Formats: sequence, C-alpha cells, structure tokens
Amino acid sequence: MRKTGLVLLVCSALSCAWGAEKRILVYTRNFVSEGKGYVHDNIQASVDAIRKMGAENGFAVDASDDPKVFTDANLKRYAAIVFSNSNNEAFENDAQREAFQRYIRSGGGYVGIHSATGSERKWPWYWALAGGKFLRHPKMQPFTVRVVDPTHPSTRNIPSSFEWTDECYYHDNLNPKIRPLLVTDPAKLDDPKKAEYPGDRFGNAMPLAWWHEFEGGRSFYTGLGHKIEHYSNPILYQHILGGILWAMGEAK
Repeated sequence: MRKTGLVLLVCSALSCAWGAEKRILVYTRNFVSEGKGYVHDNIQASVDAIRKMGAENGFAVDASDDPKVFTDANLKRYAAIVFSNSNNEAFENDAQREAFQRYIRSGGGYVGIHSATGSERKWPWYWALAGGKFLRHPKMQPFTVRVVDPTHPSTRNIPSSFEWTDECYYHDNLNPKIRPLLVTDPAKLDDPKKAEYPGDRFGNAMPLAWWHEFEGGRSFYTGLGHKIEHYSNPILYQHILGGILWAMGEAK
C-alpha cells in the first residue's frame, strides 16, 4: 500500500507527464482522380524529418494519409496538425471538414508545408486558414530568400538571407492577416508569365512563408520544400521545427 501511495503521489506531482506527451499529426493525403494529380516524392522524407524533430524536442509524431482520422475524438489528441505536401482533396466529406474546423476553433495548430496550399482548392475556409491558395510556380530554379521577421521561432535560427533552389510558389486568395516570414523578389525569377502574376502586386517581397492567428487557432505555412534533400538541410529543418513548435504553442 505504501508503494502504491508513493506512485500515486509522484504521478500526481508530475501530472503523469509520460501519459500527457505532446503529440502532432502529419497528414499527407494526395487525392488523385482519373490519373490526374501530382504526388510529391518527398513525403516520406518530410515525415522522417518531422519524426526526428519530435524525438529531439520531446513530442510524439503520428503520420497518416487517411481522412478518417478527422474526428473530434481523435483530433483532441494533437497539439498541431501538419499538412505535409498534401494535395487536392484533403477530405472525403463535410463531417471531416467540420471536425477540422472545430479543432482549429478550439485552439489547435495548423502547419502547411509546400504543396499544402494545393489542398482543398474548392474550400475558401481552408485557403483562409492556410493563408493562401496555390496558383502555379515557375520552373525549378535558384532564388534568394530573405527573412523579414527574425523574431519568430521559425526564423530565429536560420540565415537572414540565403540562396535556395526550389519551386517558387505563387499564391492568390491571400489572407490579408498573414504575417510574412520569408520573401523573395519575383522580378528576379525566370518566368515568362510573371508580368501576369504576380506582376508588381508584392513589390520585391513576395511572401514564401508566413504565420497568423485564425479563428482561435494558430497557422504557419512555408512554401519551401520540394526536394527530398531539402528535409535534411539545416535551414529548412530549423524553419519547419520552429513553425511546428509555435503552432503547438510550445514556442513564442
């Protein structure tokens, strides 16, 4: 009895921390219909990198591409949901969409990586949460990335400016409340259609990554991360880690 009491006392004092481990969900659904729809080959690399982040920073990581995970009971387990290179229809039905909305509105965290803004292309609420809707990208090429907010956890530990080779995503339907973190000068991109969009809409600072608070929840997005090897690059690794920790409410 004395041993049992001691265990209960210790468990109470520690709030049973081992049973209350912070946990996130990495969601990777790519919906392909009639053979149409691009699926990134970087998905497993992104999941592996995020699992490593969790092991190093004290949070558990579940991964799934099954929209049936979107129920109220299941989503309550997660401090943040990471849409990593998801694309096209993320959900099968409105019940799943509504569960996701309730999760965000109850204070949950959202992280979008690369093609996540190509998910749910017919749902304006999702565009507003993610911060924008994927429009297109020019050919893969090097470009200069600049940090415009070095105070955010996702940018504190990366260079203030760096060269990066990637698909430089263009977004429309941008939420006016997003707070840019990374930008590039679209005028310097090799793109024969850039006069049409983005044109001069963003001057020399087109947003590539951002954060904002949305309907009670927290949202972080980065457009970087097309290549498999990007997920072992210290710059992107630290950038995504900081965004996840912020979305979880673990970093300010």
